[in-house]
Amino acid sequence: MATPSTSRATAGAPATGAGVGATPVSAWAPLGNPVFRSIWLAIVASNIGTWMHDVGTAWLMTSLTPSPLLVSLLQTATTLPVFLLALPAGALADVIDRRRMLMLLEAWMCLCAFTLGALTLMGLVTPVVLLVMTFALGMGAAMDAPAWQATTPEVVPKSQLAAAVALSSVAINIARAVGPALGGFAIAAAGSAAPFILNGVSFLGAVFVLYRWRRAPRESALPAEHVTGAVRAGVRYVRHSPPLRAALVRTGLFILCGSGFWALLPVRGRLELGLGSAGYGLLVGSIGVGALAGAVLLPKLRPKFSADLLVAGATLLFAAAAVALGYLPSYPLLCAVMLAGGFAWITLMSSFNVAAQMSVPAWVKARAMAVYLITLQGGTAVGAILWGALATRYGVRTALTLAAGGMILSLAAMVRYRLTAAEGIDLAPSAHWPLPVVTDEPDAERGPVMVTVEYRIDPVMATDFREAMREVSMERRRHGAVYWHVYVDAEDPARYVEVFIVASWLEHLRQHERVTVADRDVEAVARAFHVGAAPPLISHFVSGLEGRRSPAQGPGGTV
Repeated sequence: MATPSTSRATAGAPATGAGVGATPVSAWAPLGNPVFRSIWLAIVASNIGTWMHDVGTAWLMTSLTPSPLLVSLLQTATTLPVFLLALPAGALADVIDRRRMLMLLEAWMCLCAFTLGALTLMGLVTPVVLLVMTFALGMGAAMDAPAWQATTPEVVPKSQLAAAVALSSVAINIARAVGPALGGFAIAAAGSAAPFILNGVSFLGAVFVLYRWRRAPRESALPAEHVTGAVRAGVRYVRHSPPLRAALVRTGLFILCGSGFWALLPVRGRLELGLGSAGYGLLVGSIGVGALAGAVLLPKLRPKFSADLLVAGATLLFAAAAVALGYLPSYPLLCAVMLAGGFAWITLMSSFNVAAQMSVPAWVKARAMAVYLITLQGGTAVGAILWGALATRYGVRTALTLAAGGMILSLAAMVRYRLTAAEGIDLAPSAHWPLPVVTDEPDAERGPVMVTVEYRIDPVMATDFREAMREVSMERRRHGAVYWHVYVDAEDPARYVEVFIVASWLEHLRQHERVTVADRDVEAVARAFHVGAAPPLISHFVSGLEGRRSPAQGPGGTV
């Protein structure tokens, strides 16, 4: 089940060409692609079902209990599975058939939705049962989301990727605008079970579309990674990618406080304002309409304003909407304010999502987006508990005011962690590393493997060379090195040797496939300091011990 924080598609604006000075692109061209068009329509239908389901669970829980904590735990039950499962799911999505994985997960969520609908019809749902079923559906969504996030680049050409991501955002916000209102009307017309059953039907449409999609075969001469190794590679990439880390830090700091708005929205609307199902659905739908307007306007705003400036303005606007939710007694005025809140929300979520997507190459896309989702949903889950507990003790208004203050304080991170860090980076594969020269091809799993690169550096330029090599260090580690260092010859101060170690021969060959145009540029800066008559000498050393050994960690790991 998608939540207010995520969805089955890329919840953002164009992943390329964002930022000041970028040229707006056509938003409709990808719909000419039959595969993308089918997936897009399935996303619209499925997310409408999901938003109907979300309204249904909030309505049913507030019917079963007046406890703000139990109501807010719905958010936790939905988002906590992402925190627990998204990274293994991202690894699976990068190494197995993504289409089959998505089909199985959509079928699982369909079964969960129908089961909850049946239990509701039979009057067997308690707060605990509702939380358990929400958690089960959330498990499917957690496994499902990274694969969907990485699917769009597969089905459209690179020239249309930005427009395709923007259209995915439009699909999500059409659902956000229509789904809550339909959910409210469905409850009023047919009872609390109706939105759950309709959500189950929406999953069937996604299964059908995925069944008809004939995914292109994976392009690699190397065998697929093992899931555990793929998880380690994903974590390693995140650790050594400053632009991605910046996007994650900014996302986590905001969502920890921003989640208070979503966690307490049902409490404020149903229990304090006394709204009926249709009224609550229209209130949430107002947020969706504002978000839809934002999705349409953002491509025009991005060329004029930096991502950091857009996020700062949207954070202030969303904080104001949170305070208004706590204090405005007028329902029509509150709906009007929610329009602005929806605009701010989609601006924030798309900006964070785009910053994360721009920071990673295709080979690790699903894993990196899984970490992004972990940050987003983990912060949402923790925040829902925090703000629910505060609301229980101090009241909803106080909790929403504190959450708004926290959102504003999160902007301080902009000084160090800028979302524009990844703009202009070319992460297309470069294939610029020459294949290793070997007498006999080593066994794929043999390792560890040590690679050395020898440079001749003018001692006068040694400081500048070492500084350039810091960037090289992060590149090597991102792509598989478990150890890296640069040594200078004690006898010959002009001789520098770069050493990095990878776990196996196969892992080193994967490094050759993973390097990007941006990596080539980083290496070129460092190699410009080389003054030898011949290019830097590259050597490969494979473990001389029988059997595989854990890579030596070596003394330290900095220049």
